[in-house]
Amino acid sequence: MLKMMTWKLLLAGVLLTLLAGCGGEEASTDKASSGKGRLQGQITMPLEGATLYVYQPGMDLYGPAFAVSETTDSDGRYSLELPDGDYVVVARKRIDGTETGPVVAGDNRSEFLQVSVRGGEVDLAVSAPLKIGDQRSFTGDVEVSKTGLAGTITDSDGQPAEGTRVHVYDHVQMSERPKYVSEKTGPDGRYLIYLPAGGTYYLAARDKFGGPPKLGDLYGRYDQGTIEPSAVIVEEGQVLKDVDLTVTKVW
Repeated sequence: MLKMMTWKLLLAGVLLTLLAGCGGEEASTDKASSGKGRLQGQITMPLEGATLYVYQPGMDLYGPAFAVSETTDSDGRYSLELPDGDYVVVARKRIDGTETGPVVAGDNRSEFLQVSVRGGEVDLAVSAPLKIGDQRSFTGDVEVSKTGLAGTITDSDGQPAEGTRVHVYDHVQMSERPKYVSEKTGPDGRYLIYLPAGGTYYLAARDKFGGPPKLGDLYGRYDQGTIEPSAVIVEEGQVLKDVDLTVTKVW
C-alpha cells in the first residue's frame, strides 16, 4: 500500500513538472512575439527634414501610415521603434512642408521598400530623389483661359460647403492623383477652375488632400444617378457652368 502511494506521488510530481515546463515555454513564446526593434538609417542625399512612413502589408500605401518617424536631422538620419513584424516603408519630403497629400514636382520620395524587424537594430539606407514633372495644378497655376468648369459645392443639407475643392480627373477610375484641383470654396460654396484644354473629365469634391477619404472627411463625386462617376465633357473655349457637387461626411 505504501509503495502504491509513493508511485502515485511520484507520477503527480512528474505531471506537475511537465505542465510547468509547458507553461514556461508558452510564456517564453509570448514574450518573444511581443518583442520590439529599432529601424534606423539615413535618407540620402543626405536629406534633412524628410519623414519615413511605415505601413503594414495590405495597408493603403497612400493613406495614413502605421508609424511615422520624426523628420530627419541635417545628416538625413532617422530612427523609430517598431513592434516585430514585416513592413513597407517610403520616405517623403514635401516642398510645402505638409505631412499629407500627393507628392508633386519639387518634392522628394523614395521607392516603396520592404523591411523586417525582429528585435535589435535594423539599419536601412533610403534614397529619396527629387520628383520632376507631373505638378499638381491649382486654379491659380493654370493660365486664365476660356476653358473651365464652374458650379457650387453643397453639403447633405443643401448648404454651401466652404473650404472644399473640386478634384478633376481624366479617367473614370479616379484612382490616381487628380490632374487639376480648384482653390478652396468660400462661404458661398462656389468654385471656378480653368483647364488648359477641353476634354472628358471626372469630378470629385472633398476637403482634404491625399489618400482615400477618411472618417469625418467631406467627400462627393459628380454623378447623374449612375454607379460610376458621370463624365463631364468640356469643349475648347467653353466654361461649363452649374456643374454642382454634393459632399457628405464619411462614416
